[in-house]
Amino acid sequence: MFHILVVDDDKNTRLFLTAVLEDAGYTVTTAVNGEDALGKMDSSHVDLVVLDIMMPHMDGYEFTRLIRESDAHLPILMVSAKQLPADKHKGFAVGTDDYITKPIDEEEMLYRIKALLRRAKIATERRITVGDVTLDYDSLTVTCGDVVQELPQKEFLLLYKLLSYPGKIFTRIQLMDEIWGADSETGWETVTVHIGRLRRRFEGWKEFQIESVRGLGYKAVKKV
Repeated sequence: MFHILVVDDDKNTRLFLTAVLEDAGYTVTTAVNGEDALGKMDSSHVDLVVLDIMMPHMDGYEFTRLIRESDAHLPILMVSAKQLPADKHKGFAVGTDDYITKPIDEEEMLYRIKALLRRAKIATERRITVGDVTLDYDSLTVTCGDVVQELPQKEFLLLYKLLSYPGKIFTRIQLMDEIWGADSETGWETVTVHIGRLRRRFEGWKEFQIESVRGLGYKAVKKV
C-alpha cells in the first residue's frame, strides 16, 4: 500500500533495496538521480523516499532541499557511504528526516522506515479513524457505529489513500498508478467511476466527503 521511491545511481543498490522493501510489503519505484526522482514524483504519489547522496546531475542534498520547498512532510531517509558527522549534519540541515550509512543493515532500515511513516501520521496500524468512522485495511470495511460496509477492494483502497492524506489533491493518473498499477490497461476514467460509487455509498455521512478539484483531481476532506 505504501509507495517508496528509491533514489540511487548504483544499479545493484537499487535492485537490493527494491527486493528488501518489496519483501516487506511496500510498493517500490526507483530513480537514478534527483532529476529522475522529481520526474517520477510528478506522475506518481510517493509516501517516503530512500535517498543516496552522491549522484550525478542532482545529488541527494539538492533533491532534499528542493522537496522541502514544496513539501514539508514527505519522509526522507538518506542512505549513504558518507559517514563523517559533517555529512550527516548537512543532510539534516537541508531537511532529511533520518540518515543511515552503508553497508545497509536491512532490519535497521525497515525499522527506521516504519518510524518515519508513523511520525508522518500515516496509518501504519492499517486503520484510519475519522470521527466515528473507522477504515480497516485488513477487512476492507468502513464502520460507523452499528453500520459496517465491506467495500470492493479498489473502492476501499481509493478511499483509504484519499483519507490517509486529507486535503491533499491527487490526480486521476496518480490514483490510477497507485491503486490499479502503472501497467494497467484500464483507462483513467475508471477512477471517476469509482469516485462516483464512493460518493453515493457515503452520501450524507458527516465525517468526510470527497471533493473534485477542477482540472486537477480529487481530495478527501475531513468534516470532524
